[in-house]
Amino acid sequence: MPLAPLPGQAVARSLLFVPGHQGGRFDKACQSGADAVVLDLEDAVPPDRKVEARAQMVQWLAGRESGGGAGPLVGIRVNAADTPWHAADLALCARKGVDALMLPKAEDAAVLRMIAASLPGVALLPLVETARGIDRLDEIAAAPGVQRLVFGTIDFQADLDIEGDGPELLYFRSRVVLASRLAGLQPPVDGVSTAIDDPARIEADALQARRFGFGGKLCIHPKQVAVVNRGFSPTPTQLDWARRVIDADAASGGAPVTVDGKMVDRPVVLKAQAVLRAMRPEHPETP
Repeated sequence: MPLAPLPGQAVARSLLFVPGHQGGRFDKACQSGADAVVLDLEDAVPPDRKVEARAQMVQWLAGRESGGGAGPLVGIRVNAADTPWHAADLALCARKGVDALMLPKAEDAAVLRMIAASLPGVALLPLVETARGIDRLDEIAAAPGVQRLVFGTIDFQADLDIEGDGPELLYFRSRVVLASRLAGLQPPVDGVSTAIDDPARIEADALQARRFGFGGKLCIHPKQVAVVNRGFSPTPTQLDWARRVIDADAASGGAPVTVDGKMVDRPVVLKAQAVLRAMRPEHPETP
């Protein structure tokens, strides 16, 4: 698939996991400010409660549909393709109100092709969290129906016996970003921050992911959502700079011009346009 012009595209910044067997939390998650809520049937649900979790999701989805379905995007993290729960999970994802399917331990593009064929219109979010998944990134990214890649950092560290989520994973993060860009996908989603009551750490993690080209981050608690959203959004200062660049370029008719003592050329204009496209309604207006 050829490169696609995606800089600054407004995509889900925060994807909040909710245990699938705790239906009382579904509405609260939707009110958290998260751009997407991911109902989890995999790691968060014990084996003996998988059936119960699916039943709670069916009931909630039906109620949400009758209420108009407003709110954040809704995804479901299914169980892996080699588990006994996978087929029933896919059937659940065919219900109205499910926007995306997150596939854990994504390693085989053939599995994604089969899912895409059975669930047209449902965006696929392969969760890459093993060495084999990283090795097959290009194939996974090119599979039909794939909207964006998700990097499962914690499981990946365990698979490779890596200790640390900082420089130890920078090479792999860059590979995920590069594969996404080459396949024309939305910017990928970075893994979770295990910190819940440490906003500074969460913000640092989000800003690092943004610098490396990620467009969003997984969240495991509503307290993380606002910090993550802020980390992946342009600041008022950045928005002000972008508007001044666009105005200066328009006023010059494309002739060389400077803003803040720096030359404005085509790449700078494209960057400014990307910043403005990423603006969200919650951003305050700047002069």
